[in-house]
Amino acid sequence: MLQPDFQLDNWVKILSANYFWQAYGRTFLGASCVAAIASLLALPCSLVIGFILSTRAKLTVLGLFVVPFFTSYLVRVYSWQIYLTDNGVISNLLAAIGLETGSLLSSKFAMQVGYVTLTLPLVVVIQSISMLSFNRTLINAAYNLGCGPVRVFFSVLLPGTRAGLILGALFAFIFSFGDFVSPTYMGGGKFPTLAILITDTVKSGQQWPRAAVIAIVMIGTLLIVALTSLKLAYRRK
Repeated sequence: MLQPDFQLDNWVKILSANYFWQAYGRTFLGASCVAAIASLLALPCSLVIGFILSTRAKLTVLGLFVVPFFTSYLVRVYSWQIYLTDNGVISNLLAAIGLETGSLLSSKFAMQVGYVTLTLPLVVVIQSISMLSFNRTLINAAYNLGCGPVRVFFSVLLPGTRAGLILGALFAFIFSFGDFVSPTYMGGGKFPTLAILITDTVKSGQQWPRAAVIAIVMIGTLLIVALTSLKLAYRRK
């Protein structure tokens, strides 16, 4: 029965339910994977923008990464259906080399594609800002001391741009952790996440208090992850 005031029964009902923890684990793991994938995909782009392109080219490329935010995320997700359906471009290309995959929609892979579509442009912009503000004399000093390119990358560049890398991953995690569109339209609702669980809980007898419990757990998780990430990003030895 719906109760308008604070009831511990709502917390007990949600936190003792296996389906809640399954959805929580799926959401947390999915968001963590997206943060890692988006960060790795964005790193080469941000390196090129920060250290190779001319000033005009940098502005042009960064502007192109901002353009996706001028359109609806839902529209961008729908556009992926052209590529992921039975007769989509990706399926046809895989079939041409002898790999019959069928429709890639309503799968975990499609969900990840949706999440990366949402987060990748922002991660590239954040990482690029960090690369552009990096003190390049440190790289020259490392070369003068006899460091090779690999050691310069891992010992100088990555630590020097740590804040941008961590913040980019953090935003990717936050956006994908609370996303409702990708698991619904790309995953077909087959893999319930916390965002879907909130909707289903509300629809199931107008259980707003139980949905609020899920939302509070999500907020608490994001606060813990954000504070931990900020501490890692700006801590000093």
